[in-house]
Amino acid sequence: MRALLNHALASNGFDVAQAEDGMAALDWLESNEVDVVITDINMPRLDGFGLIERLRDGERHRDRPILVLTTESSDEKKARARAAGATGWIVKPFDPAKLVAAVRRVTH
Repeated sequence: MRALLNHALASNGFDVAQAEDGMAALDWLESNEVDVVITDINMPRLDGFGLIERLRDGERHRDRPILVLTTESSDEKKARARAAGATGWIVKPFDPAKLVAAVRRVTH
């Protein structure tokens, strides 16, 4: 899935950095700048909800757009992600054109 995401974004001119899970993403984001964070909900070590909450708790990424890309589609999980600070929600499998449009929308 990360390879598909990378291809969809990179082929549309975006620079993409990937992390294997929430902790790796959090560690990398401590010293790197990005325009948008895209996270799954279900990840080892630190799930997407935890990643969003920890990014929002810090100063560096407090206002960073965060998109959730996941197979989860329940209203409860969407509400939890919004409460944690997610900017938007995209259900997998994703349409590459819609993903690119969503990224452009939240970064401009």
